[in-house]
Amino acid sequence: MMTPKQDAKRPILCNSWITGGGDPIVFVHGIGSSHNGWDGVVAGLGDTFRCITYDLRGHGVSPLPDGEFGLDELVEDLEALRADLGIERWHVAGHSLGGMIGPAYARRYPERTLSVALISTAAGRTEEDAAKVQGVVAAMEEKGIGEVLGTLANRWYTDAFIAANPEVVEARMRQVTGMSAEVFLNVFHIYAETEMAPWLQQVPVPCLVLTGELDGGCNPRLNRFIDAQLPDSRLVILDGLKHAILAEAPDQVARELRGFFLDVAQPAAAG
Repeated sequence: MMTPKQDAKRPILCNSWITGGGDPIVFVHGIGSSHNGWDGVVAGLGDTFRCITYDLRGHGVSPLPDGEFGLDELVEDLEALRADLGIERWHVAGHSLGGMIGPAYARRYPERTLSVALISTAAGRTEEDAAKVQGVVAAMEEKGIGEVLGTLANRWYTDAFIAANPEVVEARMRQVTGMSAEVFLNVFHIYAETEMAPWLQQVPVPCLVLTGELDGGCNPRLNRFIDAQLPDSRLVILDGLKHAILAEAPDQVARELRGFFLDVAQPAAAG
């Protein structure tokens, strides 16, 4: 029996998983992914932190939305999850689209947010940048998602990783083609059309900005802009990596997150 879709304009309680103990971190995945995308990172943090992963609405095993939705609804889903878990305040780490959900959440719910890690995301896009990412969405709508995925794989993964781990890349492609095309295109539109520049200065918590040196769509130029706009942030660029840094370099990402979250906790403990 199919689970009925839920009203897209109301908060949807998403499925979640918890590992470890300590200060809570919620991990927000990107377009067409799932909570499992954080496994390698969580493995390096569960000894110190309470790690909460979840599937965005319409992804993995979380309920499907009925109708279109935007960034605001994804923020409200995250707050509904926090309330359901009974967590007072948490760190938020988001990758790609999740890197937009995280700061938007902190802006709306600063009293619930300890800090935010913006990983492989984008802001301050030029007209050319915006046209490129919106062109990808348009191509998928015209030709079909499967016809465009191959070009995305080359943007997400380095050549060396594709050659050494073809099964990982193929599984990622199947993950996308196996989900609701309507939801995938909806979240891709959110990612392509969200511009955080007007409100990044209103994010009132410490932030880590992290991306790969060779990430085309979320490149160092855009992340330097994000770092410059945020009131309290640090910038880290990982050498030789593209967009899929959670898959290619989970240990490096976990190390940067650990140092950042522990640094945030120290002033709080002192106060």
